[in-house]
Amino acid sequence: MNSRQLHKLGVPDDCVKIAIAAIQNATKVVGMKGKLIKQAIKDVVGRPEDFTDDEHFGQFAQAVIADREFVRPEPISYRTWGSEIDEASHAQMRQACSVPMAAGAALMPDAHVGYGLPIGGVLALEGGVIPYAVGVDIACRMKLSVLDLPPSALDDDFNRFKEAIEGGTRFGIGSTHEKPQDHAVMDLDWSITRITREKKDLAWSQLGTSGSGNHFVDVGVLSLPERDEDLGLGLDAGQYVAVMSHSGSRGPGAAVCHTYSGIARAQLPAKYEDLAYLSWLSLDSEAGQEYWAAMNLMGEYAAANHDVIHRLVTKLLGARILAGVENHHNFAWKEIHGGREWTVHRKGATPAGEGVLGVIPGSMASPAFIVRGLGNADSLNSASHGAGRRMSRKKAKDKYNWKAVQKDLEKKGVRVLSAGADEVPGVYKDIEEVMQEQADLVEIVARFDPRIVKMCDDGSKAED
Repeated sequence: MNSRQLHKLGVPDDCVKIAIAAIQNATKVVGMKGKLIKQAIKDVVGRPEDFTDDEHFGQFAQAVIADREFVRPEPISYRTWGSEIDEASHAQMRQACSVPMAAGAALMPDAHVGYGLPIGGVLALEGGVIPYAVGVDIACRMKLSVLDLPPSALDDDFNRFKEAIEGGTRFGIGSTHEKPQDHAVMDLDWSITRITREKKDLAWSQLGTSGSGNHFVDVGVLSLPERDEDLGLGLDAGQYVAVMSHSGSRGPGAAVCHTYSGIARAQLPAKYEDLAYLSWLSLDSEAGQEYWAAMNLMGEYAAANHDVIHRLVTKLLGARILAGVENHHNFAWKEIHGGREWTVHRKGATPAGEGVLGVIPGSMASPAFIVRGLGNADSLNSASHGAGRRMSRKKAKDKYNWKAVQKDLEKKGVRVLSAGADEVPGVYKDIEEVMQEQADLVEIVARFDPRIVKMCDDGSKAED
């Protein structure tokens, strides 16, 4: 009997596989078939409690009873930071909070709609991991490097910086360097999963590239108001030239996400079919362990991407890196909260444990900030990953003329080498307001003002 026939007999979706196994066993052992099989299935569905000890149909009967007794748990609660968050993002967050293993959640002030978990969403599970709650661009991250150049150099030699940025990375879907770059990350074990093994060559070709969407490389001025002995930068108060980049694990990371999201979705119980984009893997399962290993490798790879970009840009500038700050904001971490180990997914959210440094950008015309986490337990030690979109890419392209925006920005002292209308400043929330709304999550240590900006200009879409 096939699943369609079993459904007609009243077999619940989640019991079909075990019903087929029972039928195969009864057919093989006692030769039961035809009308007898059909009647047996009807009897078990109608009175499962009478068959729990049956040699052939006992497990099927127990599964039917469990299905009838199942009560979906109530969603956990979550706390929200920020006021400019649309209902669609809240709806996604409420849905994420209904995942069975959900243990804690929070929504950051830059929140906007994503896949499954909204961008700016923080979700903790006990014993599981959700590939889409990490995101397609695994380990999308920020890196800021402080250089030994005076801010006046930005005005004195614009072409020098332009050539350094354009020579130091590549933008666009599928972009690569003409000559593959070297980094120790390629010496790690890429055979830990099939998909990482298959994507190693792609990873090498894309090493040091920036991708598309809202990914960027900026050069600007970092203002450090006072020397901070606890900061770890070892810099005196003052202004410095800095390079800031935003990108992730490129094609290999996307392949890992799609592979393990597919596996998780195939295993999703039918009663949770509305959680397709939030399909989870048990960390005790083989697939869960594989995803965890692959995700962490993608974290190393994304960090290497930034390392190569900053190394190349700095070398082309003839400069030296004095200090830096970096952090993931699309990742999952095993952390202890309330005495229990949880898997904390931060999808478009910055780690903000007590004393932890991070970088939170605004837009191409607004500041970014080096921040220090305050360790707020209610936010699961998290903060926003940026200003957050207030407008879709389509609406932005319909509303803004990119060339006009570019000319206006240049008058204000920001030169944009390339970008698209979907990334103009007006599509983002006010970063100053966002920072005020999360003053209990992070404290501002330094401010970065972009002066030269490079993004992809092909209109490619990024989730984050």
